[in-house]
Amino acid sequence: MRLPGRLSAAIAVLTDVETRKRPVSEALKAWGIANRFAGAGDRAAIGNLVYDALRRRASHAALMADDSPRALVLAVAIRDWAMDPAALNESFATDDHAPAPLSVEEIARVTGPLPEDTPAYIRADVPEWLAASLERAFGENWIAEGGAMAGRPSLDLRTNALKAQRDRVLKSLDRFHPVPTAIAALGVTMPAGPGDARTPNVTTDEGYLKGWFEVQDQGSQIVAALAGAAPGDQVLDLCAGAGGKTLALAAAMGNKGQIFAYDSDRNRLAPIYDRLKRNGARNVQVRAPLPGALDDLVGKMDRVIIDAPCTGTGTWRRRPDTKWKLSPELLAQRVAEQAAILAEGQRFLKPGGALVYITCSILPEENDDQVATFIAAHPGFGSADASALWQTAFGSAAPAGTLTAGGGIALTPRLTATDGFYVNILRRAA
Repeated sequence: MRLPGRLSAAIAVLTDVETRKRPVSEALKAWGIANRFAGAGDRAAIGNLVYDALRRRASHAALMADDSPRALVLAVAIRDWAMDPAALNESFATDDHAPAPLSVEEIARVTGPLPEDTPAYIRADVPEWLAASLERAFGENWIAEGGAMAGRPSLDLRTNALKAQRDRVLKSLDRFHPVPTAIAALGVTMPAGPGDARTPNVTTDEGYLKGWFEVQDQGSQIVAALAGAAPGDQVLDLCAGAGGKTLALAAAMGNKGQIFAYDSDRNRLAPIYDRLKRNGARNVQVRAPLPGALDDLVGKMDRVIIDAPCTGTGTWRRRPDTKWKLSPELLAQRVAEQAAILAEGQRFLKPGGALVYITCSILPEENDDQVATFIAAHPGFGSADASALWQTAFGSAAPAGTLTAGGGIALTPRLTATDGFYVNILRRAA
């Protein structure tokens, strides 16, 4: 496909997303099925255009004075991909599949700055109703945090220490030019490329099939390391999902001790069985969501890991469509679910045990606020020294801005070059 056709396809996919209210991934898949002539490079370029348009939807719409899919895609092409508007119009004139050409007014807008009176939430590319929450979380840096959250994410991998060393993984993926992660000791990263760059498909690599590594954001690796699971521990992963953090914990424990992996949703838990086998994780016992499945664990765990259901605001780089679908009602629902699962999780801890509360959210309502509410209701708990935890896990001081007022640690693209994560280690009195 030529560039004009790719732009038109991206506009069509965005239109489908908006009119049918379905996830971007589904809309892109449907377009690919209906247009099988498109090659892998075409599909990657179209996907990048769509995701980039959604990442900066607010600022691009304000710049163009138009929030239509056409305006957003053309803004991405010119502002983000550095294409010349005159050259674009010239290519449109000779292609039957091209979008409507840019007008003189549109060219003036897209090549100029945002108006000086543009509201802060638009500059941050976040929903207006979240501005106060983000300012409370990040202070004067909240607009910069929003801007970083509107960038492209890297592809991060975690070396499986049960089967390989990081140098081996780096060598096996050399054709993709991987580099070690800056913080996670076992991490490997491939920074996002510009424009129509394709993300490497590492899941077909020999090393992945042999269990040498797993796809896992560096932020997820960091919070798993901060959980502090040690060989011989008894650990309950109460929201195990597909098992990403379970696998990281199993490797950190050297297959010694016991991890009980549980999730209330059987479908989310289903992939964990194959992943455990591929990774060689032998100290994990999967508990299916049945009545009484965890009754024998009450009061016996050294650590309970709660990777809580949340709004997913920390993953806006990867799922930008969810940024614009989030509502106050959904936030309130997630906060209620988190409170309930924290209250449930603490039952399984023995005296002196640690409740590891994790979210992939950047909102204080789900993070420090949630922890404060829990401690008020359970005075036998208190947050561990986050600075000391970081020093122990990584041998260095925590990056500036990551330690929160409520005793937690917040990771963001701006602060740590990761997805947005929050972790607070709540210790029960001995």
